[in-house]
Amino acid sequence: MTKMQPIFIFPESTLRNTGKDAQKTNIAAAKIVSETVRTTLGPKGMDKMLVDSMGEVIVTNDGVTILQEMQIEHPAAKMIVEVAKTQEKEVGDGTTTAVVLVGELLKQAEGLLDRNIHSTVIAKGYRQAAEEAIKFFTRIAENISEKDEELLKKVALTAMTGKGAEMAKDRLSELSVKAVKQIIEDGKIDLDNIKLEKRVGSGVHDSEMIQGIILDKEKLHPSMPNVVKNARIALLDCAIEIKNTENDSKIEITSPEQMQAFIEQEERLLRKMVDKIIQSKANVVVCQKGIDDLAQHFLAKAGVYACRRVKRSDMEKLTKATDAVIVSNLNDLAESDLGKAGVVESIKIGDDDMTYVKECANPKAVTILVRGGTQHIVDEVERAMRDALGDIAAALKDGKVVAGAGAAEVEVARELRNFATSLSGREQLAVLAFADSLEVIPRTLAENAGLDPIDMLTELKAAHDKKQKWAGIDVFNARIFDAWSEGVIEPLKIKTQAIKSASEVAELILRIDDVIASGKDKAQMPHPGMGGMGMPGMGGMGEY
Repeated sequence: MTKMQPIFIFPESTLRNTGKDAQKTNIAAAKIVSETVRTTLGPKGMDKMLVDSMGEVIVTNDGVTILQEMQIEHPAAKMIVEVAKTQEKEVGDGTTTAVVLVGELLKQAEGLLDRNIHSTVIAKGYRQAAEEAIKFFTRIAENISEKDEELLKKVALTAMTGKGAEMAKDRLSELSVKAVKQIIEDGKIDLDNIKLEKRVGSGVHDSEMIQGIILDKEKLHPSMPNVVKNARIALLDCAIEIKNTENDSKIEITSPEQMQAFIEQEERLLRKMVDKIIQSKANVVVCQKGIDDLAQHFLAKAGVYACRRVKRSDMEKLTKATDAVIVSNLNDLAESDLGKAGVVESIKIGDDDMTYVKECANPKAVTILVRGGTQHIVDEVERAMRDALGDIAAALKDGKVVAGAGAAEVEVARELRNFATSLSGREQLAVLAFADSLEVIPRTLAENAGLDPIDMLTELKAAHDKKQKWAGIDVFNARIFDAWSEGVIEPLKIKTQAIKSASEVAELILRIDDVIASGKDKAQMPHPGMGGMGMPGMGGMGEY
């Protein structure tokens, strides 16, 4: 009997994982990512300290920041990071919720796979459950509009609770609501029009909102005024300096008179440019490009405040704040192109000289100056502010909010169980598993607060059975309370986006039954096990 020669289809360095092994490995990778951020959820969530290869330290409990800073290599785990990024992009908050939900959906699916339920059946059941869950969330949501200032403030407070900004959350939530309401234009909200400027020094309570824009640029000449009241602002996208020629050219000067004439001609050109600005009646110049030293001197003599090399994004915000027009050719500058601000002032914050363009009339772009004792605090407060601003914008965009503290999830899980009874196939088990997965949010809130999750969840379900739809977990007093009346409120979009992303990724991972990893040298190929979620200098959590 002849022995069969083995046939190699893939290169020798290729690793292959098939069938249930592939599913288990992918599910395990996703679960590890989920468990990593799970302890950060809720008001009593803990922070993570992340140290990169350069020794830079980040202290945060923001889900997407943690996952982006970790060096994750496992392909399935990378998909979970994408969920967090999508949630961050769409809403700005709820990244940890979305990641924890994916992990729990896959954990529940693992139990069903062990009972020999096919992964496509589970995926179909999850898809049905996700659609119904979104309908239920929308049905129980309450309406909100920009007039509901107190309600919006509660949305911002909920977003900041448990984060680094908690020590001044009342002040910061007020600023957030004020800023978002200020930039609403024809019912639309563009958060790019809120500039977050952070500076170390003072305390978080000293953060403030400016009715205008703060530029991290100093005035160009010491003789320029420090304060300009009733400012008329020219925004220039052209340099106030002598242009270099496009091609290489040479000028031959043979006498001192010619040299003098050349210098005087340059001076005349610069003076002509400055005269154009003065004729337009501008008393503040903000230039995106360079301003020649001599031009600075002429501007200073005319009492004009000027700053240069301002970012394009700041120029665009200035147009919205002051109603100015960005001019690309000095010859076209007219009085009608100028913007207006109550005050333009040079202010020193710590070691930095800043230019404040403030007291604008009804600006559609504003600045929130974030202060804090150290760089780590300022960074974390900025992340919390972004979450709060995202939540307020999401709430106003949809016009719908729900109660937090696990209340909405338990109510929807209850409705999903009723829906499951209307199904006859095996999908019913997947829908029930989806309902159980939703309860991971209140369970995690209880665990992170050091409470007994089983007792709290049992009490919570009993309250919902008594038609208390906004019953949630009070993690501070270890009791069940009405989350709505206590002001724990979140935008509907956080919940619906988390469910859409989490269910889609869970379905995608469940349908994978073959992992083929190739393209690396044999020497570099790691073991086909878990993760690759290590951080430099901190020891890996496995390899892929």
